[in-house]
Amino acid sequence: MKKATAFSLAIALTGAAFITSCNNNQTTTEKMETKAGITKAAWGNTDGKDVFLYTLTNAKGVQVKISNYGATVTSWVSPDKNNKPSSIVLGFDSLSGYLAKPPYFGAVVGRYGNRIAKGKFKIDNTQYTLATNNGSNALHGGLKGFDKQVWDASTENDSTASLLLSYTSKDGEEGYPGNLKVTVRYTLTNDNELKIEYNATTDKPTVLNLTNHSYFNLTGDVSNSILDETLMIDADNYTPVDTTLIPTGEIKPVKGTPFDFTKAKKIGLEIGAVSGGYDHNFVLNKKDSSLQKIAALKDSISGRTLEVFTTQPGVQFYTGNFLDGTISTPGAKKINQHAALCLETQHFPDSPNQPKFPTTLLLPGEQFHSVTVYKLSVN
Repeated sequence: MKKATAFSLAIALTGAAFITSCNNNQTTTEKMETKAGITKAAWGNTDGKDVFLYTLTNAKGVQVKISNYGATVTSWVSPDKNNKPSSIVLGFDSLSGYLAKPPYFGAVVGRYGNRIAKGKFKIDNTQYTLATNNGSNALHGGLKGFDKQVWDASTENDSTASLLLSYTSKDGEEGYPGNLKVTVRYTLTNDNELKIEYNATTDKPTVLNLTNHSYFNLTGDVSNSILDETLMIDADNYTPVDTTLIPTGEIKPVKGTPFDFTKAKKIGLEIGAVSGGYDHNFVLNKKDSSLQKIAALKDSISGRTLEVFTTQPGVQFYTGNFLDGTISTPGAKKINQHAALCLETQHFPDSPNQPKFPTTLLLPGEQFHSVTVYKLSVN
């Protein structure tokens, strides 16, 4: 969801090795045999703060690595149908890769994930102006959003695969009003679920839209395009966008369009009819904010299936349109367009300026709470 220029910047600023799902060696296998729980390792320093890498391991040996820089998922290693371990998400193996400002690989984005038109919105007739970092629009929290902050981290104990990350966004940060206190808890269950729980409070009226921006490729190898993977999204409607990817304000049915994923189909089947590829918000068929299954991604090469559950009203389906081959794997495999996809559970883009969309307003005394679960299985 970021322009291709970000990839050139990433290469210019870092020589760090890039962890792709094709990275499979004896070390990984050995780690998968360690006991369930969580470990912590020093991972560098930025902004005068220490950065750490946490490894969550479940009873089956599946591992998810998360950094407190950007509350970022850096890898998710699990075996495929041939019992070959590989990572289903894109990420870097060192902090320097993230300091080069890649396109939000695995990070929690905020204060407002997705786009706000012209970087402007009003609350009670007071207009707020944000940094415009995506053409004329504000994207994913601005120039230094939550993905570029060092979060505080805490764990319950070494035997629990759960990590709590906390960040306080000060009043006026990136133009947003209110001191906002945010927590994100990652939990890796023994059912191979990565559960993400978001909570937030504010001392002034503000807008909020939190999501995780992981890029998935279930094959475990970026040489394989995600266009051959099969996707179902439980959404009868979507929000059309203008040429700058800002919603027009309409909510349109997907039936009879390339946006119809109500029945599982290959992602590449009709992508040619979508200008630039999929980068759209889908209006989920949810009547309330309970946790419900909203999507399923399947891959025949690995036998993996990723199911998505959320309490949120929408999901942004993004097909890695701006990946341009500028970044390569350690094995010289280019990260090309459509090498990975995102399923970002969310409120709708530009909601502060769209009165017909579900509100993203958070008031003092209220608590924002949402849950998203990514469940991985192999057949």
